[in-house]
Amino acid sequence: MGDVVAGFHAVWEFESDSVVIRYERGIRTPRLFQALGERRIPLSAIEDVTLAPGKRGTVVLCLVPRSGADPLMEAAAGQLKEGSDPYRLVLPVERETLAAYYADALKERLTESGPSDRHLIAAPEAPLQFKAYDGKATFDGTSVQFRWSWTGASTAKWKAGDQSFPVTALSGVEWRSPEVFEGHLRLLPREPGAGSPAQPDQDPASVVFGLGYGPVHESLPFAAAVLAAARNRPAAAVTVPARRDPADIAERIRHLSELYQAGLVTDEEFSAKKAELLAEL
Repeated sequence: MGDVVAGFHAVWEFESDSVVIRYERGIRTPRLFQALGERRIPLSAIEDVTLAPGKRGTVVLCLVPRSGADPLMEAAAGQLKEGSDPYRLVLPVERETLAAYYADALKERLTESGPSDRHLIAAPEAPLQFKAYDGKATFDGTSVQFRWSWTGASTAKWKAGDQSFPVTALSGVEWRSPEVFEGHLRLLPREPGAGSPAQPDQDPASVVFGLGYGPVHESLPFAAAVLAAARNRPAAAVTVPARRDPADIAERIRHLSELYQAGLVTDEEFSAKKAELLAEL
């Protein structure tokens, strides 16, 4: 088709085999759109195209992705608010006839339907990071690191120490929006242990969100990138831990001593954790 349609916060370009969505970076544009920047949606990833009345004199042209085709929407699991849906193009009602033309033209070219057995849409690229309430999460494309904060992390997480998870050991992610109660990001192991998982604030494989921590535009692209990497790397791998900064080790031993003096860790736990930190030098 080769045409371009500009709506509020985004521009859609219709190519022969895909729809390229370019999001604006204006102050009124949802921050998730700004974080995504540009996305190419193959026609093979689209289930349907809809056109419906919008709010205050607008119409909404919407792509409906196939289940399993987009790691971002799979990670979101239906939790995005309507205004943050990256597949909606809002247009003035005066352009309804034009929108209907493109909706019909796209529908005629769709050939796939039903769930997809693989991701067809690219995930956000690493490296990615965000600050959660109880720690900092980073992803370099091959592994996820959780580094606990001094004030927000639970004693259970401090005892476990900072965590590193190769994506080869993960089966997926569990993302709960920071806009709801008990928002968090949990990494799901490829071989889960017995019993129910601990609450996110006690689980070293989770970081918890809070007011101003883990916002959607940071934590959701992060979750999508990890999910896509985990699905694309089925084989296990051995990783060699990197040596830590001596100053960082000294600070963590100091914090461990404070926990010990406050009676939050036992003699055995203190000795074992201190030896573990010293071994990283």
